[in-house]
Amino acid sequence: MKFECWREPDEGALFVVTGASGTGKTTLVKAALDIVPGLGWSTSVTTRPPRTGEVDGVDYHFVDSARFESMREAGELLEWAEVYGNSYGTPRAPVLSALSAGRSVLLEIDAQGAAQVVVAFPGAVTIFVLPPDLETIEGRLRGRSTDDEAVIQRRMRDAMLQIGACGTFDYLVINDDLPSAHDQFQAVLVAELLRTGRRPGLVASMTRS
Repeated sequence: MKFECWREPDEGALFVVTGASGTGKTTLVKAALDIVPGLGWSTSVTTRPPRTGEVDGVDYHFVDSARFESMREAGELLEWAEVYGNSYGTPRAPVLSALSAGRSVLLEIDAQGAAQVVVAFPGAVTIFVLPPDLETIEGRLRGRSTDDEAVIQRRMRDAMLQIGACGTFDYLVINDDLPSAHDQFQAVLVAELLRTGRRPGLVASMTRS
């Protein structure tokens, strides 16, 4: 896709992307951020220690448990969840600021967090990235060669729980062929940004007498 003559919408969209570990959702998200105009990333906050190569404020906002709890109690998080003993959340203020300025925001979170966002923002656009089949997830998890059997089984159970919620999402993208999945994912984003309701200024300019 190319967008040399793209017209920004008057109203941005809040996109929520979910998918079980091993479905390739992060790959789809990163490509879309490079291609779709006016689309920004919301950096999550976490109590998890930084991994090698991760940069504070870029990959995550790394905080201690006390700070995270303070943010949660003050209502500073749009959504939050605990995963494998670590807390993750989406800061509310940057999302609201971007949307009010007409920019679009993409959140990559789990199904639990997605449900929280939809309650707070009923107009959020939800997308679930699916594997072609369940065997593919297990193969991808084993292909990483970094986890022991207990971890793989735990991640498979978590994947099944995540996938169980796919029927509540607006769109389903099956990642059985990566180039095709990229096209499908970006098509959803662009179609939502082309909605008439997001472009009242264009409508007014074309229909004035």
